[in-house]
Amino acid sequence: MDLIFSFAIFIGAMILCIATGYTTVIALFVGLIAFIVVGIRKGFTFKDLMKMGRDGLKDAIVVVEVMFIIGFITAVWRSSGTITFFVYYGIKVITPSLFLIITFVLSCLLAYALGTSFGVAGTVGVIFIALARTGGVNEVITAAVVMSGIYFGDRGSPVSSSAILVAAITHTNLLDNVKMMMKTGIVPLALTFVIYAVLSFYNPIHTVDQSFLSALQGEFSVSLWCIVPAICMLVLPLLKVEVINAMLASIGSGILISIFVQHMEILPLIKSMFLGYQSTGSLGAIINGGGLVSMIEVVFIVALSSTYSGIFSGTDMLAVLQDKIKPIMRKIGRFGGMIVVTMSTLCIFCNQTIASMMCNDILKKPYEEMGATKEELAMDMENSVILLAGIVPWAIACSVPLGFMQVGFEAVPLSFFLFLVPICYGIQKKVANPFPSE
Repeated sequence: MDLIFSFAIFIGAMILCIATGYTTVIALFVGLIAFIVVGIRKGFTFKDLMKMGRDGLKDAIVVVEVMFIIGFITAVWRSSGTITFFVYYGIKVITPSLFLIITFVLSCLLAYALGTSFGVAGTVGVIFIALARTGGVNEVITAAVVMSGIYFGDRGSPVSSSAILVAAITHTNLLDNVKMMMKTGIVPLALTFVIYAVLSFYNPIHTVDQSFLSALQGEFSVSLWCIVPAICMLVLPLLKVEVINAMLASIGSGILISIFVQHMEILPLIKSMFLGYQSTGSLGAIINGGGLVSMIEVVFIVALSSTYSGIFSGTDMLAVLQDKIKPIMRKIGRFGGMIVVTMSTLCIFCNQTIASMMCNDILKKPYEEMGATKEELAMDMENSVILLAGIVPWAIACSVPLGFMQVGFEAVPLSFFLFLVPICYGIQKKVANPFPSE
């Protein structure tokens, strides 16, 4: 009863924060206090609970470090003209029947290189939606194409905060997870590409607004040097360079290009890395953002959620929920159980990060008891919660990108990649059985 009451307080605080526009970090603090009270009522001392919380927080340290580095990358890629380069030449090669295809490919490529769905939706997504509106292309379909592209990267990039988080909380190897995600994502990616190719043929763009090209050229030097930071991110991990080292190389090269190619002064550059890039021209609404400050809220969410995990694990507080879910998993399979928990946590907490932590906390023990490996748990999470967060209209993973593009939730059913990955993966687990203990 205490656990139900504490969850009710937590959920109520979360709903209140979302409804009023306050950060969900406040709800997480409220929930933490509620769960600490439950732990004390179960016989644990406050000191014991704090130690459990610290133990859980240790899992988040690496994630926090990487997220701050990602914040620097998102600013440097703006100041160095890397994002501008891809957008500029993406627009240059557009032909009428290829518009949606180019939008999808470019969204996938940049989201994979940057590892951020919001960052790409707020730049590439905004630009291509504007082109669609002025060129007579269905903006709902265009937004759906962008959603599929950004979550391809958010799910499978070695520098994605969600991929790094899943690897950390499940204690699995990030690059091994990425390889498995590529393997399980090939078929849905190909199907998505074919669907959008057909839609692209039937939704050609009639005109391309050349003012974007002029604005991009006016603010940035669109040089081949601009792609060096992207090459570092895309190629170095394939050469078995540590992901963090690849990220640092991307930042370093981006700083040099910002100074020597874009002629940005050092102090404004350093400021942008911390506070976000600020355009001095007409592109501010599209290109501004990034920086370490943009990651602070996510870092707090990860840190507090990790503290929850430590307390849940140390007190065995979730045993009741785990006992409830196990019979369901025996009937519909582990991945089916993951889908049930995923949709429940996403609908309640409206947050991909919190839902990921909750899925791990609730399902880790049942997976172990049913003979599953931690690698299977990680892959099931990547192919469910990370993507399905984008289809829950009131979850920030869905509402924020669509808000950037000023398109309604009618784009969600057309975001095929988000549906096809769980469907194809579920079929694969039943037929090909990549995890024999299923």
